[in-house]
Amino acid sequence: MPHSEPVLEIQTGDGHRFELVDIAPQAPKRTLLLLPGMGISARHYIGLARLLAESGTRVLIHEWRGNGSSSRRAGKRHRQGDWGYRELIECDLAAAQQTAVEHNRGRPVWLGGHSLGAQLAALAAARKPADSAGLVLIAGGTPAIRAFPRPLRWLLVALFVTAPPLSRFLGHFPGRALKFAGTEAHGVMRDWAQTGRTGRYDLETLDFPAEAALERLALPVLTVRMAEDAFVPVASLRRLTAKLPGCSIEDQVVSSEEQGARADHFRWLSDPGPTARRIANWLDQAPVDPPG
Repeated sequence: MPHSEPVLEIQTGDGHRFELVDIAPQAPKRTLLLLPGMGISARHYIGLARLLAESGTRVLIHEWRGNGSSSRRAGKRHRQGDWGYRELIECDLAAAQQTAVEHNRGRPVWLGGHSLGAQLAALAAARKPADSAGLVLIAGGTPAIRAFPRPLRWLLVALFVTAPPLSRFLGHFPGRALKFAGTEAHGVMRDWAQTGRTGRYDLETLDFPAEAALERLALPVLTVRMAEDAFVPVASLRRLTAKLPGCSIEDQVVSSEEQGARADHFRWLSDPGPTARRIANWLDQAPVDPPG
């Protein structure tokens, strides 16, 4: 589904092309690079971005490789149809961060993310902390098996065991058919499953020691948890924030009463007002970018 918002065109070193949706007020106080959840296109976050722009935040919505405006698609039928966290972080996010910083007059930008986007936002900030002003983690936590209660734990175990070989065999993970995530690359599912089994982000393919870098990170962090989020229970969030001992962390919870519906992992996107208010109020306590 197309949208009519302005975009910034990005091309990475490996030839991947995609767009950042650019939603900005007339006089932005700050810039937030927003990372979607697994299998979710950038356009689904436009409502949240418009509300944040009303409070003075310029929002650049990232597009994951394989989704929406991306020039790549996962699968054996597509040339260069496989990738993992390395390409998402070191190619795509690095290029998006560089563009965001350039458009912010060379100053660090805030990194925000939903679900898997929250995890990768933390990793991107840890990889290059000088480009990041702070983190906004929405419905984010680690997929570590022990963070989940039964029976969801057993469902995740099954996914961690079956998703990598299934996606290797098919050339992609058929998430839409299975009603979990989207059509994902084999490498993404391989890396996601490894972090779930081990609870750690030290992947051999990454060009930096992820766990050590997270531990050294010292940034302000806001977490926004949905009160009835089965995909990110409290223990999952705690396992992620425990990896950030040097960060100043504020935790907030959106209740179902505040949401006006079940406050779960995805439903908040259809009415992002409560989440936007919490993010805007927290960001307003942060330093305002000086005029360039």
